[in-house]
Amino acid sequence: MHIVIMGCGRVGSTIAHILEDQDHSVAVIDQDPDAFRKLPAGFKGKKITGVGFDRDVLIEAGIEQADAFAAVSSGDNSNVIAARVARESFGVERVVARIYDPRRAEVYQRLGIPTVATVRWTADQMLRRLLPKGAQPLWRDPTGTVVLAEVAYSDQWLGEKVTTIEEAARARIAFISRLGEAMLPGPGTVLQEGDVLHVIADEQDLERISPVLARRPGAERGAQKGGH
Repeated sequence: MHIVIMGCGRVGSTIAHILEDQDHSVAVIDQDPDAFRKLPAGFKGKKITGVGFDRDVLIEAGIEQADAFAAVSSGDNSNVIAARVARESFGVERVVARIYDPRRAEVYQRLGIPTVATVRWTADQMLRRLLPKGAQPLWRDPTGTVVLAEVAYSDQWLGEKVTTIEEAARARIAFISRLGEAMLPGPGTVLQEGDVLHVIADEQDLERISPVLARRPGAERGAQKGGH
């Protein structure tokens, strides 16, 4: 694959290094020629000095043959403009923009522009480690409605079939992480110690699903009766 990267800061240079190690063709764009010093000494890809949303600069970087484009400069507006030019003017399918303002990121996601909200992502990752209880969204669809979330559960669910858990929570378990590997649960799959549950659901349903899994099996029925 040929990948064009706009921005040669820590993120851009790291991505370029990893992609080249994986034998991909890489071109990096940055307005500051000194920024290319962050690239490894043996970097073989293109280094283009210029504005990342300028058509001529993008063409020089090989955008017309690019399989993917990453906009990871320090400016939200520049990243979004560049991502839109890559997608709308040059037809690049795999496009992602780095965004610092999470409020903007949500707007751009709804417009169909894939984004990584730096502040929000970092905060989410920190919270997952500080507050392991409840549900932590890992992915949202472009409309912001459907989420894939890691959901904590009571140890008393261990030994129960996944189908039983799905029925109790009225939710779909997308996959389980077991011993560091993802697996799709089957009809006979039983929850084991150390398993991590990943649920796919409407975001508004997470507030209902999390408490069910936090209680012991059968407790949700008692809670429902007590509410009548």
